[in-house]
Amino acid sequence: MKTYLSIIFSSEGAPPSEVKSRLFELGFRAVKGSYDFVYEWERDPDVDTLLWFADKVQVALKGTDVRFSLETI
Repeated sequence: MKTYLSIIFSSEGAPPSEVKSRLFELGFRAVKGSYDFVYEWERDPDVDTLLWFADKVQVALKGTDVRFSLETI
């Protein structure tokens, strides 16, 4: 399973390179196409695990003034 992340940057927020660094620390990698980043799960996560991970992403991006969306397929 994979969790895809899309980012909307703000001109008033953190530079994209800083956002990328924070996401790489969580295990994301950058991709080209419809999404900006992807996280590949070793095992299929349950809903509680996905919510826990979304919380981690929110904490990592706090203060960067970016908006994000996650999609797990």
